[in-house]
Amino acid sequence: MLLLDIIHYTLSAIMIGVACTWAYLIWSMMMSFIHTPHLTDFEFRKHSTPKVSIIVPARNEEDYVKKCLESLTSQDYENYEVIAVNDSSDDSTGQIIDEFAKKSSKIIPVTAEPKPEGWMGKNWACMEGFKKASGDLLLFTDADTHHKPCVLSLSVSYLLLNGLDALTVIPRLLALDWWTRITLPMISTFLHTQFSALKVNDPKKKTGYFFGSFFIIKKETYQQVGMHKGVRGEIIEDGALGNKVKTGGHSMMMVRGENLLDAIWARDRSTLWDALKRLMVPLYLQSGKMALGIFTAVLFLLFMPFILLGYSFVLVASHTVFPAWSGMILFTTSFVASAMIYAGDAVEVRKGLFLRRVYLLFAPVGGLVVVLGFLSGLLHAKSDSAVSWRGRSYSMKDHTQNSVHI
Repeated sequence: MLLLDIIHYTLSAIMIGVACTWAYLIWSMMMSFIHTPHLTDFEFRKHSTPKVSIIVPARNEEDYVKKCLESLTSQDYENYEVIAVNDSSDDSTGQIIDEFAKKSSKIIPVTAEPKPEGWMGKNWACMEGFKKASGDLLLFTDADTHHKPCVLSLSVSYLLLNGLDALTVIPRLLALDWWTRITLPMISTFLHTQFSALKVNDPKKKTGYFFGSFFIIKKETYQQVGMHKGVRGEIIEDGALGNKVKTGGHSMMMVRGENLLDAIWARDRSTLWDALKRLMVPLYLQSGKMALGIFTAVLFLLFMPFILLGYSFVLVASHTVFPAWSGMILFTTSFVASAMIYAGDAVEVRKGLFLRRVYLLFAPVGGLVVVLGFLSGLLHAKSDSAVSWRGRSYSMKDHTQNSVHI
């Protein structure tokens, strides 16, 4: 019984740590929501209108690329071109791009050459698009992103009037299926700490990050940091490129634009699973031991409090068999930790993702999905098909990953 009490007290101490961690996460989220500037937060003055080359990599995007191109050809900024890159698609993506090019002189269709060894697909498609770019500014966006008509003119103005080398805009992340709606709040909570706009916008911090759905960068800056060629083997290429811009001493900012941009993080269970694996693989390739430690921390932060709450409830309910004190303390601490998870989930659901509150009920399931997805990333990090994305599988055995730092 003494050993059981020791285990209970140890778990109670861990639950106190989990609750305190969630208090910090919630505080970080609120600070980020309150203090991150919006894309519309600047005093407009007349400025030049440099040509912008919008580069859209597209592989097997027949369900989304049409809406994306429609939004891009409707921009109220005059001086721009849209370079739509068909990256060896197996569906009608290329045909859709060609049809748009016939209707709009803004569209420049590009058929990417076959992807060389050592490159991730999207990174290669971005480089293929860059080869055709004639603009002084480059805007990289995804084929499943929808843009309001004013977003390009606002981003150019914000970049120029603030003297920036690069600017990335936080989109509204759309959750299309039930699994993503219960899981994404758990993941995006950590974005407000690890990749907080407050860190990115602080010149004294080394944190740099781009949202792949929208970042605009000066052509000369892009070339100086090595372009997508410099991050050709990165799984999370936007994070790696943003990091190179920031650590290279270039000025960059991250601003909110949820009312101006819609982006899709995962489309169904399969792409959700692949997205979760992609977050863990870079960590494992940097340090297996540290990645295992992070996985254990995520396990306790997202899921174990619910398990321990149920376990300790049984202990308290059957106090005639077990001593009540250690079980009661474990029940109390795991209850508080579980409540803090729900509180953090609620903030993200309403303030960050604009989802209905009903999805809060499934927070334990969402946490379990994240844990299992991360575990799958750990187990398959060095396999021949560690990552699958848009119909391609990649072995990451010989790739160094700098997009996510431990």
